[in-house]
Amino acid sequence: MSSSPAFRPAWWLRNPHAQTFAGRFMRPSAGVPLERCRIGTPDGDFLDLDYAPEPAPGAPIVVLLHGLEGSTRRGYMSEMFRQLFVRGLRGVGMNFRGCGGEPNRVSRFYHSGETGDLAHVVAELRGRHPGRPIGAAGFSLGGNVLLKHLGERGHDAGIAVAAALSVPYDLAGCAARLSGGLAGRTYGSHFLRALRRKVRAKRGLLEGVVDVERTLSARTLRDYDDALTAPLHGFSGADDYYARVDVRRHLAGIRLPTLLVQSRDDPFLPEGAIPEAAVAANPHVTAAFTDRGGHLGFVEGASPWRRRFWAEPVAARFLAGRLSLSPSAPAR
Repeated sequence: MSSSPAFRPAWWLRNPHAQTFAGRFMRPSAGVPLERCRIGTPDGDFLDLDYAPEPAPGAPIVVLLHGLEGSTRRGYMSEMFRQLFVRGLRGVGMNFRGCGGEPNRVSRFYHSGETGDLAHVVAELRGRHPGRPIGAAGFSLGGNVLLKHLGERGHDAGIAVAAALSVPYDLAGCAARLSGGLAGRTYGSHFLRALRRKVRAKRGLLEGVVDVERTLSARTLRDYDDALTAPLHGFSGADDYYARVDVRRHLAGIRLPTLLVQSRDDPFLPEGAIPEAAVAANPHVTAAFTDRGGHLGFVEGASPWRRRFWAEPVAARFLAGRLSLSPSAPAR
């Protein structure tokens, strides 16, 4: 179990949707200044990395992974950059393909199970900053990518410690949840609008590769994944995609200290999706599960003018405590 301080939800944000929206709109997007670095990928594409300032020479590095249709400029990313900096850690935000402000060069996008780009970034950072300990933190979809990477590679993950926040356990269930009701009308429709914009921007690359008209007419995230995500990335359909990238299959393979921050009332998740038994069975995984908090919410405070954000300091403390004891991540 986690030794993290208890989360005390703001009395004026008791509802999970209120927590989720407050987390989205009340976190300040302006944070530490970021310096962009573009790196190439083996398939001729690029990834944009955003470096926070270095708190001290040789500071440990933490790779940050954002959520679906996010970027390094999201409020939770900015807050994490700040929390890492004050603890002597240098954050490096990885923008998934097409999320750094301009379309990527090839037809493929990113998805919940794409771990090759993360492995490439970790290897690049190890080459550019030899000897430095490296950790990682992922938010929502980025948390799914991170945990799958850890579970697939075990001791060979290339990092020393990790934290994953508001992970979409049970991707099929989450897609269904975001396809109807209040969650579908708010969160699901928001994601679909953003995804469609990117499809239109890359239409020339996608024509003949996927059914663009079917993709643009998708009414749910599952329809979108069935029309584009699955065929574009080597899956037979949405069900195959959800089953093969479901992070619950990979939790047992994690072999390094990993913190999971999750609210049981996350409106993106179906009831019972959090794999609490599997987490408890892995001694390398620490749970910071709360009954309330929404999806990337975790807002505390006596009033909107005295609000505090609980999750990022908890994750940053966990990362800093382990990275300060690690001379370097395993060079594998």
